[in-house]
Amino acid sequence: MRFHFISSENPEAKNTLNKLIKKYKQSNINHSDVLVAIGGDGMLLKALRNSIKTSIPVFGLNKGNVGFLMNELSLAKLEERVRSANKVIMHPLIMKAIDSNNKIISALAVNEVSLSRQTHQAAHLKITIDKKERLNELVCDGILVSTPIGSTAYNLSAHGPIIPLNANILALTPISAFRPRRWKGALLQENVNIRIKVIDFKRRPVSATADNIEVRNIKNIEICADKTKSLTMLHDPGYSLDERIMKEQFLT
Repeated sequence: MRFHFISSENPEAKNTLNKLIKKYKQSNINHSDVLVAIGGDGMLLKALRNSIKTSIPVFGLNKGNVGFLMNELSLAKLEERVRSANKVIMHPLIMKAIDSNNKIISALAVNEVSLSRQTHQAAHLKITIDKKERLNELVCDGILVSTPIGSTAYNLSAHGPIIPLNANILALTPISAFRPRRWKGALLQENVNIRIKVIDFKRRPVSATADNIEVRNIKNIEICADKTKSLTMLHDPGYSLDERIMKEQFLT
């Protein structure tokens, strides 16, 4: 089995990277069977983004602060673990944003696409789902669309729901909504098309961010799952991500 190893900048993760390369050798990412990410959840998400072009599965080894999505760290029997691992297959989000100069910017996101106000003034947003207007005006600091894998990250900190990884659902979560006061967001089928219009975009500028790619001064944005691209995450059978996500929902 051919491995391509990457790690975070954490010194312990770098040390583990060197040991794994010495033990299993390093293959070119374009000719590898598995991409092994050493670090925390941020490193795993970076690896998943790196795997979009190659479509190779990603196996995470925890050497980070949280490592919620990672497998337990062990240098032994890596080939056996990968061969017996459970698969979670996901689709990234594609963002198509139009800025105030009518420039179209496209980007992919593994975690989420988020909109944020750029000044002290609240954003005013109009939300349309599959060409049907759902909210005429949302006054807020921002809003985000999260994939299941991203639901335990920014989405969770914005009080959005945790989504099981194979649920084929997206979370639409407001960030510090002022009006309507009681709207807490929505769960949407993965195949929907989400369109958000920035009302009064010149006076109330808004930025859009697809994971780590930011676009400033947008006036319209479309977000949907890109079904032409698949991401595969591997996890040990006895270290179920589904069970960890279930436990996370019952924390008190």
